[in-house]
Amino acid sequence: MHKTSSRLLALLSLLQTHRDWSGEDLAERLDITSRTVRRDIDRLRELGYPITTVKGPAGGYRLEAGTHMPPMLFDDGQAVALAVALQTAATGTTGTTVAEDASRALATLSQVMPPRLRHRVDLLRVTAVQPPAAGDTHQVDAQVLMDLSRVIHAREELRFDYTPGPSTSADSPRRVQPHHLVTWRDRWYLVAWDLDRENWRTFRVDRIRPRTPTGPRFTPRELPGGDVSTFITGRFRGNDGTTTDWPCQGEVILHLPAADVAPFARGGIVEELGPHHCRLTLGSWSWTGLAAAIGRFDTDIDVIGPPQLAAAFADLAARYAHAARTARPEIGLTP
Repeated sequence: MHKTSSRLLALLSLLQTHRDWSGEDLAERLDITSRTVRRDIDRLRELGYPITTVKGPAGGYRLEAGTHMPPMLFDDGQAVALAVALQTAATGTTGTTVAEDASRALATLSQVMPPRLRHRVDLLRVTAVQPPAAGDTHQVDAQVLMDLSRVIHAREELRFDYTPGPSTSADSPRRVQPHHLVTWRDRWYLVAWDLDRENWRTFRVDRIRPRTPTGPRFTPRELPGGDVSTFITGRFRGNDGTTTDWPCQGEVILHLPAADVAPFARGGIVEELGPHHCRLTLGSWSWTGLAAAIGRFDTDIDVIGPPQLAAAFADLAARYAHAARTARPEIGLTP
């Protein structure tokens, strides 16, 4: 009995990792006869696994999607990856009710994990730290996410009621062509073409209440900037979404290895110029802010350009020199 159960698990594992299997291939892999393969396939079907017979000269078998979730097998790497993903989702950083389901799924998975795998997962502890500005984040209904995902995939126009913000109590009806669901700083957004305003818009999903039925199908438009990442980055920087360029952008040479600069470049471009030098291209809202951001690297700086960046460094130098001269020892500062 134990041998039969082990053979069934091995057969199921093969069916899960390969689209089609001939009876001969399965028999050779499991070192059994083709008749035993057919018998074991029937047993798996009785347990609820939707295995279909593939027609053809050699014949074969295929594991299809069923109407419910049957038991599944994972190798060690898959099990650990799944547990880590569930633990991350369970922290609630995605702002959805999925976090509760992830917690239950993680508990179920941990319960049946071998001790060696559970120990690996327990070594990783994920803590969700919400940024200060995210205090008003509302959880998104998972069903709303599913509804939006469906119309995006179907390319159907969507009608929904939208509450723009806490200061506005009345819902605003919208009619859009939905394109993408994205997350930005722990919030979910719908990227869509607003049919009434004839422009691209981003809508917070927690403020959307979809209406039914949906509208006609549409041909997707091309997003400004060419892709959703460029569009969203540009939109939340305050421009029209066609570029990720900051209003102020400059280049400098830092007397540091590129490997030491890259982790702290905040989206900048780091180019290695040698073992002890690198070129940094960085952007900011203002030239003074850009100079201050570059100045936090504790090293010598050579400004490549533009002139506004050099002027900002000179202005900051004058300010810092003035601050040093006017320091008051009586409050604990050294002149």
